[in-house]
Amino acid sequence: MKSALEIAQWLIGEGRLSGDGVALVEGFALHLREAGVPLWRLRINHQIANPLVAAWSVAWTSTETRDFSVPRSVLATSAWIGSPFQFVVQNRSSFRRRLVDLDRDRDHEVLFEIAQAGGTDFFAMALEFGDGTVQGSSFVTNDPHGFSNDHIDMIDSLRVPLSAALEPCAVRRSLRSLLRTYLGDGPAKAVAEGAIRRGGLTHLDAVIMFTDLRDFTRKSVNWPEADMIEAMNDYFEIVVDAVHARGGDVLKFVGDAVLSVFPIEQHIDRTARCGDAVQTARTICQSLQFLNEKRVADGKEPLGLGTGLHIGQVTYGNVGSPDRLDFTVVGPAVNLASWLQDL
Repeated sequence: MKSALEIAQWLIGEGRLSGDGVALVEGFALHLREAGVPLWRLRINHQIANPLVAAWSVAWTSTETRDFSVPRSVLATSAWIGSPFQFVVQNRSSFRRRLVDLDRDRDHEVLFEIAQAGGTDFFAMALEFGDGTVQGSSFVTNDPHGFSNDHIDMIDSLRVPLSAALEPCAVRRSLRSLLRTYLGDGPAKAVAEGAIRRGGLTHLDAVIMFTDLRDFTRKSVNWPEADMIEAMNDYFEIVVDAVHARGGDVLKFVGDAVLSVFPIEQHIDRTARCGDAVQTARTICQSLQFLNEKRVADGKEPLGLGTGLHIGQVTYGNVGSPDRLDFTVVGPAVNLASWLQDL
């Protein structure tokens, strides 16, 4: 039977060096079971430095291990407010509740959901990282007798080595998430893999797409700021969703213009890639029409859109000053797409 010391050594050794947060959580759960802990479910949330994503979560059960992102909007819902996770993170402490005789006036809804699924005992504890952030972890058993005090003591004794093993994985995940948010999938992957040198450029074939709102400069002067921001966010969401649905990358927002690329890899048919870009433009126009119908119904001015598409070789990578870089595409094909959009 595994001891707490053996599990701690695995966490800060083999587990940490794997660099795989999902495999690490799964291995930790299996080690606890080998130590006699009747673990049924394990979940660990890692805070993400991202304006759109609140956390990266890894969930283990006796049948599967999966990871997923938790939108920042969840923090304003009952799923977070008053939950055991909120309690342990904000108080940097632990939480224990046997899942019998739950009280609707006192116990959070998540405890009722776990009990209904078959859980009998719930334990959550805070995991502290070196940067001062606090992560939440939860442990559930479906054993009729629940966790024993020895089980809880063993889990709690592994708090520090578990935090030390998870922190590098969480930091890398946070970095990649932030890069994707601001750079797009393709550039984020390139930067994460080391394409960070000024002038570090590559050449590739791609379909370039520029989209731009019509007469928006005048509108932004006359509209209230809140209306302008709402319109831009709705428009950006339409463009980004359509581009991502067809495998493209949104490289940047320039005012109310959007620069997107559809890279053409060697195994991708050029005609099919052009079709992806054209269909994206059509989808954007259709979605904008639906948005305008709603805007008019609400008494708001509709939005107009221009789109330019062109295919050709582009230069892709970092340009800028010694202390400020921009990951972008340049070249005649980019210029022509922009001119077409102006027309």
